[in-house]
Amino acid sequence: MTKAIQKITLSPSRDIPFNKLVLSQSNVRRVKAGVSIEQLAESIAQRTLLQSLNVRAVVNAEGNETGMFEVPAGGRRYRALELLVKQKRMAKTQAVPCVVREGGIAEDDSLAENDERVGLHPLDQFRAFQTLSGAGMSEEDIAARHFVTPAVVKQRLRLAAVSPKLHDVYAEDGMTLEQVMAFSVTADQTRQEQVWENVSRSGYDEPYQIRRLLTENSVGASDRRVQYVGLDAYEHAGGGVLRDLFEHDDGGWLQDVVLLDRLVTEKLKVEAETIAAEGWKWISVAVDFPYGHTNGLRELDGKPADLTVDEQAAIDALNAEQAKLESEYQDTDELPDEVDQRFGEIEVALAAFEYRPETYDLAGIARAGVFVSIDSEGRLCVDRGYVRPEDDKAPAAALDVEPGGDSSPTEGQEAGASAPRTAISVAGATSEPEEDDEDPARPLPDRLIIELTAHRTLALRDALAENPAIAFQAVLHNFVLTAFYRFASSGSCLEIGLRTPTFPAQAPGLRESVSAKAVEARHEAWKARLPKCENDLWDALTALDGGAQASLFAHCASFAVNAVYEPANRYNQGRVSAHGVRMRLDQANVLARAAGLDMLQAGWRPTVDNYLGRVTKLRILEAVREAKGESSAQLIDHLKKADMAKEAERLLDGSSWLPEPLRLVDSSPSSVEPEGEAGPLPEFLADAEDPENGSDEHPQQLDAAE
Repeated sequence: MTKAIQKITLSPSRDIPFNKLVLSQSNVRRVKAGVSIEQLAESIAQRTLLQSLNVRAVVNAEGNETGMFEVPAGGRRYRALELLVKQKRMAKTQAVPCVVREGGIAEDDSLAENDERVGLHPLDQFRAFQTLSGAGMSEEDIAARHFVTPAVVKQRLRLAAVSPKLHDVYAEDGMTLEQVMAFSVTADQTRQEQVWENVSRSGYDEPYQIRRLLTENSVGASDRRVQYVGLDAYEHAGGGVLRDLFEHDDGGWLQDVVLLDRLVTEKLKVEAETIAAEGWKWISVAVDFPYGHTNGLRELDGKPADLTVDEQAAIDALNAEQAKLESEYQDTDELPDEVDQRFGEIEVALAAFEYRPETYDLAGIARAGVFVSIDSEGRLCVDRGYVRPEDDKAPAAALDVEPGGDSSPTEGQEAGASAPRTAISVAGATSEPEEDDEDPARPLPDRLIIELTAHRTLALRDALAENPAIAFQAVLHNFVLTAFYRFASSGSCLEIGLRTPTFPAQAPGLRESVSAKAVEARHEAWKARLPKCENDLWDALTALDGGAQASLFAHCASFAVNAVYEPANRYNQGRVSAHGVRMRLDQANVLARAAGLDMLQAGWRPTVDNYLGRVTKLRILEAVREAKGESSAQLIDHLKKADMAKEAERLLDGSSWLPEPLRLVDSSPSSVEPEGEAGPLPEFLADAEDPENGSDEHPQQLDAAE
């Protein structure tokens, strides 16, 4: 026989005057946590009591009710009501909704009420804040009513604006809160969904990877262009900025890169117009100039502008203050913050006087020009006083100036002067057309090989300059080739005569590379030691000891290094032969091995810009496979090329992998016979010379086409 289900009976509820309630010692909550009593009291004042108290009747020794009720569950609410009574915001006889319990254990009721309470899912809170905002409440009002800061409200509203599809994934524990925070960096829900589709399949779904993908087409506010123009100017011009409310973002990311570049160019042109008033023949404007842009130009000798009486007085005052501070704190282990800051301010002020503008001869100004750009910190960089070879040939009479006169760089031509207007040019960037990258047999692009070997040439110059003995031997080797082996000297990588070769293509990051900075620093150090007049050079070199002469010899010899791959074409076929390029690169390998060249130590790393974004997907996978193994290659083989290149850059970071044109060849170089041929070609050279590749660099094909 089926047993009847016993129906439950709920505890009755009644309104009890507050002064008839007392706290119970049966409440299990002992530790204060969560919302404070004061905040709860304010919430009750705003909304009244939203949850009844759980009470039991107080009985005397005989078991009779006394008319008082104790509160074993709801003690914090009782304390909040008590505070409102003390503040005279509520009458002590105010009726309080209560659930009256009988039977059972009071501590069990108190424990159950707290244990069975379930907090809101974060997503519910985000959406609730969004609903309140949609109802017309300001962020400040929401913050005040829910006892959080306006910044927290902004964060919650930003999270609520993430794609609903991603909200659903989060609600089902398919992603973490940190990942949702990362997606909130952009309001583009379509882009959010695209990125999630990619990262969820690839496994590269860390919050920092998500942020990187969402901001890949923007420019960080720390970029030197932004520092130069100013974020306020960019926003005033209508540019949008992505901000991350959950991570330090260095000012955010600028979305309109075209607008930013236009603002930079316009500001630089304004600066150039001001500088043009000084009378220069030409001014070249660019955000950045390529490495070696001043090669072949004669630099004018300028002299610092004379100090005014006020400037000299300011320098004396700064020096006196610095000396006084040094004397006062010479025995102090650690300087106070304000004193340390003042030392820094004094050094900056003195440096400004030291690097004051230079003055130049008027005749020199009429021949010379100026490079206007911005430095790595986003500051205006003005490099004055460079004369082009063709301007050096111009007769002095054609310049319409008095030779021998001096002019401050801020002084321009007088009104009515007939000097020609300064020619201002703005450098532009060129881009390569996209090519089909799915042909596995297609060789590395010529331009890429040129850029890679340009990096290697610069690094090899630096390595050679650091090895004087090898530099001497390299020159001797060149002389022997010239004397004993017919045509061999034309294939040497050391172009004796100190004709510094230029790079046909500027590789990304070449100017900022470790090698470039080392070569430039060494050159400037020697320039400071040598006499200005060339007639005094022989005596100055004689005064150097053997070690100094050897170091200077190595430095000068290093400028002749040319290890750049240069494909033969219709324009240079009389100067460049395939045989000569092969021999040049063979000799570069010999020199690199002897000098101990290591392109990793020279600072080269595979990136999207300098290699991975320039080659086929198969070559990207081959690079990852060689460096990290087949399992790593399989992680990215399904990605589109752009995403694959970015992930490959991350995987190859810290590895020792190098593309073939940058590797140190282990095999012996091609032996050079008096009338012989060079040995087998590296893969990238063999590809470039293979007629089956359909290269347009074969004179026969070009002639036929003509």
